[in-house]
Amino acid sequence: MPIQCSKCTEQRAVLKRPKTGQSLCKECFFIVFEEEIHHTIVSAQLFKPGETVAIGASGGKDSTVLAHVMKVLNERYKYGLNLMLLSVDEGITGYRDDSLETVKRNQEQYDLPLKIVSYEELYGWTMDAIVKQALDRGAKLLNVDKICTGHNADDLAETVLMNVLRGDIARLRRCTSISTSSGGEDVLPRCKPLKYAYEKEIVLYAYFKKLDYFSTECIYSPNAYRGHARAFLKDLESVRPSAIMAVLHSGENLSIKESVKMPVQGTCGRCGYISSQALCKACVLLEGLNRGLPKLGIGKHHRLHEKLLSQQPLSNAEERKLKAVDF
Repeated sequence: MPIQCSKCTEQRAVLKRPKTGQSLCKECFFIVFEEEIHHTIVSAQLFKPGETVAIGASGGKDSTVLAHVMKVLNERYKYGLNLMLLSVDEGITGYRDDSLETVKRNQEQYDLPLKIVSYEELYGWTMDAIVKQALDRGAKLLNVDKICTGHNADDLAETVLMNVLRGDIARLRRCTSISTSSGGEDVLPRCKPLKYAYEKEIVLYAYFKKLDYFSTECIYSPNAYRGHARAFLKDLESVRPSAIMAVLHSGENLSIKESVKMPVQGTCGRCGYISSQALCKACVLLEGLNRGLPKLGIGKHHRLHEKLLSQQPLSNAEERKLKAVDF
Protein backbone atom coordinates (compact mmCIF):
# COMPACT_ATOMS: atom_id res chain seq x y z
CA MET A 1 0.00 0.00 0.00
CA PRO A 2 1.45 3.42 -1.01
CA ILE A 3 2.61 5.59 1.87
CA GLN A 4 1.09 9.06 1.96
CA CYS A 5 3.07 12.23 2.58
CA SER A 6 3.12 12.93 6.32
CA LYS A 7 3.04 16.70 5.70
CA CYS A 8 0.29 17.32 3.13
CA THR A 9 -1.40 13.87 3.62
CA GLU A 10 -2.60 14.07 0.00
CA GLN A 11 0.28 13.04 -2.24
CA ARG A 12 2.22 9.79 -2.34
CA ALA A 13 5.52 9.91 -0.44
CA VAL A 14 8.67 9.47 -2.54
CA LEU A 15 11.25 9.42 0.26
CA LYS A 16 11.78 8.93 3.96
CA ARG A 17 14.11 11.48 5.53
CA PRO A 18 17.00 9.92 7.50
CA LYS A 19 17.15 13.03 9.70
CA THR A 20 13.54 13.06 10.89
CA GLY A 21 11.93 9.85 9.66
CA GLN A 22 9.28 11.87 7.79
CA SER A 23 7.77 10.40 4.62
CA LEU A 24 7.37 13.22 2.10
CA CYS A 25 6.14 13.84 -1.43
CA LYS A 26 8.39 15.77 -3.83
CA GLU A 27 6.81 19.18 -3.36
CA CYS A 28 6.76 18.96 0.44
CA PHE A 29 10.37 17.77 0.41
CA PHE A 30 11.39 20.83 -1.63
CA ILE A 31 9.64 23.13 0.85
CA VAL A 32 11.08 21.45 3.96
CA PHE A 33 14.59 21.27 2.51
CA GLU A 34 14.60 24.93 1.44
CA GLU A 35 13.06 26.13 4.70
CA GLU A 36 15.73 24.34 6.72
CA ILE A 37 18.46 26.08 4.71
CA HIS A 38 16.65 29.40 5.25
CA HIS A 39 16.52 28.72 9.00
CA THR A 40 20.25 27.93 9.01
CA ILE A 41 21.04 31.19 7.19
CA VAL A 42 18.82 33.34 9.40
CA SER A 43 19.70 31.77 12.75
CA ALA A 44 23.44 32.02 12.06
CA GLN A 45 23.09 35.49 10.50
CA LEU A 46 25.28 34.43 7.60
CA PHE A 47 24.58 37.42 5.36
CA LYS A 48 23.72 41.11 5.44
CA PRO A 49 21.62 42.94 2.82
CA GLY A 50 23.73 44.45 0.05
CA GLU A 51 26.60 41.97 0.35
CA THR A 52 28.17 40.44 -2.74
CA VAL A 53 28.48 36.69 -2.20
CA ALA A 54 30.59 34.34 -4.30
CA ILE A 55 29.19 30.80 -4.47
CA GLY A 56 32.02 28.31 -4.86
CA ALA A 57 30.90 26.41 -7.96
CA SER A 58 32.55 23.13 -8.94
CA GLY A 59 29.72 21.77 -11.07
CA GLY A 60 29.10 18.99 -8.51
CA LYS A 61 25.84 18.24 -6.72
CA ASP A 62 26.58 20.23 -3.56
CA SER A 63 27.56 23.51 -5.21
CA THR A 64 24.82 23.15 -7.85
CA VAL A 65 22.13 22.67 -5.20
CA LEU A 66 23.67 25.49 -3.16
CA ALA A 67 23.52 27.89 -6.11
CA HIS A 68 19.92 26.94 -6.91
CA VAL A 69 18.71 27.20 -3.30
CA MET A 70 20.58 30.46 -2.66
CA LYS A 71 18.96 32.05 -5.72
CA VAL A 72 15.50 30.77 -4.69
CA LEU A 73 15.80 31.95 -1.08
CA ASN A 74 17.41 35.27 -2.01
CA GLU A 75 14.37 36.05 -4.15
CA ARG A 76 11.77 34.52 -1.83
CA TYR A 77 12.93 36.19 1.38
CA LYS A 78 14.47 39.35 -0.10
CA TYR A 79 17.94 38.78 1.35
CA GLY A 80 19.20 41.59 -0.87
CA LEU A 81 22.35 39.70 -1.87
CA ASN A 82 24.33 40.07 -5.07
CA LEU A 83 25.06 36.45 -5.94
CA MET A 84 27.71 35.22 -8.34
CA LEU A 85 29.37 31.93 -9.22
CA LEU A 86 33.12 31.46 -8.71
CA SER A 87 34.89 28.42 -10.09
CA VAL A 88 38.54 27.38 -9.91
CA ASP A 89 40.24 25.60 -12.80
CA GLU A 90 43.00 23.55 -11.17
CA GLY A 91 44.11 22.13 -14.50
CA ILE A 92 43.17 18.51 -13.70
CA THR A 93 43.20 16.91 -17.13
CA GLY A 94 40.06 15.01 -18.12
CA TYR A 95 38.15 16.06 -15.00
CA ARG A 96 37.84 19.80 -14.57
CA ASP A 97 37.11 20.53 -18.26
CA ASP A 98 33.78 18.67 -18.13
CA SER A 99 32.78 20.02 -14.74
CA LEU A 100 33.44 23.59 -15.88
CA GLU A 101 31.07 23.03 -18.80
CA THR A 102 28.41 22.16 -16.21
CA VAL A 103 29.18 25.36 -14.30
CA LYS A 104 28.80 27.36 -17.52
CA ARG A 105 25.36 25.80 -18.07
CA ASN A 106 24.47 26.62 -14.45
CA GLN A 107 25.33 30.24 -15.16
CA GLU A 108 22.73 30.35 -17.93
CA GLN A 109 20.15 28.33 -15.97
CA TYR A 110 20.37 30.50 -12.83
CA ASP A 111 21.15 33.76 -14.61
CA LEU A 112 24.08 34.51 -12.28
CA PRO A 113 27.45 36.08 -13.15
CA LEU A 114 30.31 33.56 -13.42
CA LYS A 115 34.05 33.99 -12.99
CA ILE A 116 36.45 31.12 -13.65
CA VAL A 117 39.95 31.60 -12.28
CA SER A 118 42.80 29.29 -13.23
CA TYR A 119 45.91 28.24 -11.33
CA GLU A 120 47.86 29.74 -14.21
CA GLU A 121 46.18 33.11 -13.57
CA LEU A 122 46.60 32.92 -9.78
CA TYR A 123 49.99 31.24 -9.44
CA GLY A 124 51.61 31.14 -12.86
CA TRP A 125 51.23 27.34 -12.97
CA THR A 126 48.78 24.88 -14.48
CA MET A 127 49.19 21.63 -12.56
CA ASP A 128 47.49 18.44 -11.41
CA ALA A 129 48.01 19.10 -7.68
CA ILE A 130 46.17 20.48 -4.65
CA VAL A 131 46.69 24.13 -3.78
CA LYS A 132 44.92 25.81 -0.88
CA GLN A 133 43.34 29.25 -0.97
CA ALA A 134 42.65 29.33 -4.72
CA LEU A 135 39.00 30.17 -4.00
CA ASP A 136 40.00 32.99 -1.65
CA ARG A 137 42.38 34.51 -4.17
CA GLY A 138 39.86 34.24 -6.98
CA ALA A 139 37.17 35.85 -4.81
CA LYS A 140 39.56 38.68 -3.97
CA LEU A 141 39.79 39.47 -7.68
CA LEU A 142 36.00 39.85 -7.77
CA ASN A 143 35.72 42.22 -4.80
CA VAL A 144 33.11 40.08 -3.03
CA ASP A 145 32.21 40.33 0.67
CA LYS A 146 31.84 36.61 1.39
CA ILE A 147 32.29 33.16 -0.09
CA CYS A 148 29.70 30.48 0.47
CA THR A 149 30.55 26.82 -0.12
CA GLY A 150 28.52 23.63 -0.51
CA HIS A 151 29.93 21.75 2.48
CA ASN A 152 27.20 19.53 3.94
CA ALA A 153 26.60 17.59 7.16
CA ASP A 154 28.37 14.50 5.79
CA ASP A 155 31.45 16.55 4.88
CA LEU A 156 31.69 18.10 8.33
CA ALA A 157 31.11 14.80 10.13
CA GLU A 158 33.92 13.27 8.04
CA THR A 159 36.19 16.16 8.99
CA VAL A 160 35.39 15.69 12.70
CA LEU A 161 36.35 11.99 12.42
CA MET A 162 39.54 12.80 10.50
CA ASN A 163 40.66 15.32 13.10
CA VAL A 164 39.87 12.93 15.96
CA LEU A 165 41.88 10.17 14.29
CA ARG A 166 44.78 12.54 13.64
CA GLY A 167 44.57 14.10 17.10
CA ASP A 168 44.40 17.51 15.48
CA ILE A 169 42.89 19.53 18.32
CA ALA A 170 43.27 22.91 16.63
CA ARG A 171 41.29 21.92 13.54
CA LEU A 172 38.84 19.84 15.59
CA ARG A 173 37.87 22.96 17.49
CA ARG A 174 37.05 25.03 14.41
CA CYS A 175 36.09 22.46 11.74
CA THR A 176 32.35 22.54 12.54
CA SER A 177 32.02 26.33 12.43
CA ILE A 178 29.24 27.43 10.11
CA SER A 179 31.19 30.54 9.20
CA THR A 180 34.66 31.96 9.56
CA SER A 181 35.14 35.54 10.58
CA SER A 182 37.44 37.73 8.57
CA GLY A 183 41.06 37.46 9.65
CA GLY A 184 41.90 40.91 8.32
CA GLU A 185 41.59 42.94 5.16
CA ASP A 186 43.00 40.20 2.93
CA VAL A 187 40.96 37.30 4.32
CA LEU A 188 37.39 36.80 3.16
CA PRO A 189 34.88 35.16 5.53
CA ARG A 190 33.35 31.86 4.37
CA CYS A 191 30.02 30.29 5.29
CA LYS A 192 28.26 26.94 4.82
CA PRO A 193 24.48 27.29 4.28
CA LEU A 194 24.19 23.50 3.70
CA LYS A 195 25.89 22.63 7.00
CA TYR A 196 22.91 20.64 8.35
CA ALA A 197 21.80 19.14 5.03
CA TYR A 198 22.44 15.42 4.47
CA GLU A 199 24.30 14.43 1.30
CA LYS A 200 21.52 11.96 0.43
CA GLU A 201 18.92 14.72 0.55
CA ILE A 202 21.09 17.02 -1.54
CA VAL A 203 21.30 14.29 -4.18
CA LEU A 204 17.52 13.75 -4.04
CA TYR A 205 16.84 17.48 -4.24
CA ALA A 206 19.08 17.75 -7.32
CA TYR A 207 17.44 14.67 -8.87
CA PHE A 208 13.83 15.69 -8.29
CA LYS A 209 14.52 19.28 -9.37
CA LYS A 210 16.33 17.91 -12.45
CA LEU A 211 19.31 20.15 -11.73
CA ASP A 212 22.28 19.97 -14.08
CA TYR A 213 25.39 18.77 -12.25
CA PHE A 214 28.63 16.86 -12.87
CA SER A 215 29.01 13.58 -10.99
CA THR A 216 32.40 12.10 -11.95
CA GLU A 217 34.74 11.60 -9.00
CA CYS A 218 37.98 13.57 -8.94
CA ILE A 219 40.98 11.37 -9.81
CA TYR A 220 42.65 12.37 -6.53
CA SER A 221 39.72 11.28 -4.32
CA PRO A 222 39.96 7.44 -4.10
CA ASN A 223 43.25 7.34 -2.18
CA ALA A 224 42.61 10.44 -0.08
CA TYR A 225 42.59 10.04 3.72
CA ARG A 226 39.08 11.50 3.77
CA GLY A 227 37.89 8.46 1.83
CA HIS A 228 38.60 6.20 4.81
CA ALA A 229 36.66 8.48 7.16
CA ARG A 230 33.80 8.58 4.63
CA ALA A 231 33.64 4.77 4.37
CA PHE A 232 33.62 4.44 8.17
CA LEU A 233 30.88 7.05 8.49
CA LYS A 234 28.74 5.32 5.86
CA ASP A 235 29.05 2.06 7.80
CA LEU A 236 27.89 3.85 10.95
CA GLU A 237 25.01 5.45 9.07
CA SER A 238 23.81 2.09 7.76
CA VAL A 239 23.37 0.94 11.36
CA ARG A 240 22.18 4.25 12.78
CA PRO A 241 20.85 6.86 10.27
CA SER A 242 21.32 9.70 12.75
CA ALA A 243 25.06 8.98 13.11
CA ILE A 244 26.07 11.81 10.76
CA MET A 245 24.25 14.48 12.73
CA ALA A 246 25.39 12.93 16.02
CA VAL A 247 29.06 13.14 15.00
CA LEU A 248 28.55 16.71 13.76
CA HIS A 249 26.88 17.82 17.00
CA SER A 250 29.61 16.06 19.02
CA GLY A 251 32.22 18.11 17.15
CA GLU A 252 30.26 21.30 17.86
CA ASN A 253 30.09 20.59 21.59
CA LEU A 254 33.61 19.31 22.24
CA SER A 255 35.45 21.41 24.80
CA ILE A 256 39.20 21.85 25.12
CA LYS A 257 41.01 22.10 28.45
CA GLU A 258 42.15 25.63 29.21
CA SER A 259 45.66 24.30 29.82
CA VAL A 260 45.96 23.07 26.22
CA LYS A 261 48.05 25.48 24.15
CA MET A 262 46.32 26.23 20.85
CA PRO A 263 48.11 27.43 17.70
CA VAL A 264 47.33 31.02 16.73
CA GLN A 265 45.68 31.57 13.35
CA GLY A 266 47.82 34.09 11.51
CA THR A 267 48.68 35.10 7.98
CA CYS A 268 51.27 33.92 5.47
CA GLY A 269 54.48 35.96 5.60
CA ARG A 270 54.69 36.01 1.81
CA CYS A 271 51.20 36.40 0.34
CA GLY A 272 49.28 37.67 3.38
CA TYR A 273 46.51 35.06 3.20
CA ILE A 274 45.30 33.18 6.28
CA SER A 275 47.71 30.50 7.53
CA SER A 276 48.60 28.78 10.79
CA GLN A 277 52.26 28.60 9.71
CA ALA A 278 54.88 31.14 8.62
CA LEU A 279 54.09 30.23 5.01
CA CYS A 280 50.72 29.03 3.68
CA LYS A 281 50.42 25.71 1.88
CA ALA A 282 50.08 27.40 -1.52
CA CYS A 283 53.30 29.38 -1.15
CA VAL A 284 55.21 26.33 0.12
CA LEU A 285 54.04 24.22 -2.80
CA LEU A 286 54.84 26.94 -5.33
CA GLU A 287 58.25 27.46 -3.75
CA GLY A 288 58.87 23.75 -4.12
CA LEU A 289 57.88 23.81 -7.77
CA ASN A 290 60.14 26.78 -8.43
CA ARG A 291 63.04 25.02 -6.70
CA GLY A 292 62.43 21.73 -8.51
CA LEU A 293 61.14 20.11 -5.30
CA PRO A 294 57.45 19.40 -6.02
CA LYS A 295 57.10 17.30 -2.87
CA LEU A 296 57.97 20.24 -0.64
CA GLY A 297 54.26 21.08 -0.29
CA ILE A 298 53.33 17.50 0.58
CA GLY A 299 53.46 16.66 4.26
CA LYS A 300 54.82 18.69 7.17
CA HIS A 301 58.01 20.69 6.76
CA HIS A 302 57.20 23.61 9.06
CA ARG A 303 60.78 23.93 10.30
CA LEU A 304 61.81 24.99 6.78
CA HIS A 305 59.27 27.80 6.49
CA GLU A 306 61.46 30.54 7.96
CA LYS A 307 64.29 29.53 5.65
CA LEU A 308 61.99 29.58 2.63
CA LEU A 309 60.54 32.92 3.70
CA SER A 310 64.00 34.48 3.75
CA GLN A 311 64.92 32.83 0.41
CA GLN A 312 67.79 30.89 2.04
CA PRO A 313 69.03 27.87 0.08
CA LEU A 314 68.23 24.43 1.48
CA SER A 315 71.11 22.23 2.54
CA ASN A 316 72.02 19.15 0.49
CA ALA A 317 70.72 16.96 3.32
CA GLU A 318 67.36 18.79 3.36
CA GLU A 319 67.00 18.49 -0.40
CA ARG A 320 67.86 14.78 -0.35
CA LYS A 321 65.29 14.18 2.40
CA LEU A 322 62.57 16.03 0.46
CA LYS A 323 63.34 14.11 -2.73
CA ALA A 324 63.07 10.86 -0.79
CA VAL A 325 59.59 11.67 0.59
CA ASP A 326 56.95 9.43 -0.91
CA PHE A 327 53.39 10.60 -1.66
